[in-house]
Amino acid sequence: MEMMQGASLLSRPAEEFGNDELVEEMWALKAMDHAEVYFNLLTSVHPSCLHLTPYDDQIYETFRDDFPDLNIEFLTDDMLKSEDAKILWRLFAEKFNKLEDYSYGTLIRADASREFSPDNSLLVVRIQFLAIEIARNREGINDEVHRKFRPPPRTSEEGKGNAENKKVDSA
Repeated sequence: MEMMQGASLLSRPAEEFGNDELVEEMWALKAMDHAEVYFNLLTSVHPSCLHLTPYDDQIYETFRDDFPDLNIEFLTDDMLKSEDAKILWRLFAEKFNKLEDYSYGTLIRADASREFSPDNSLLVVRIQFLAIEIARNREGINDEVHRKFRPPPRTSEEGKGNAENKKVDSA
């Protein structure tokens, strides 16, 4: 029930809130949830197989046309939020303003080889996240984090144990 109220609250126009701490906290929680889901996906599925949107090709091509030399392995706030960068990113984002949630706040890993943590997270708009992560996936940069943090494969013994537990539970 609380989540539904929160979702309803977050869908209201931003002008109604000013700097409401509750809304900021809810956005932070939503961004953290998104980061966790994405990282789990990234470590479970090989990055080259991931498709984040139906527009991945267009996002990637436009991103690399607009930012051909951006080092996406290591990001800094200055690279993404300096006065010059803000202008370039705003122009880029407007090309995708029909994309749902393109301007929502999202967390991205600053160092692509590390997992999400407070010191390895930057707050960006969703289209920045999509552009950079699609590029990281296609250019092989996320391969390292996939290898390092991939969950261990389940053994046949684990599968048998789960099957036996289910038999006992259902009896």
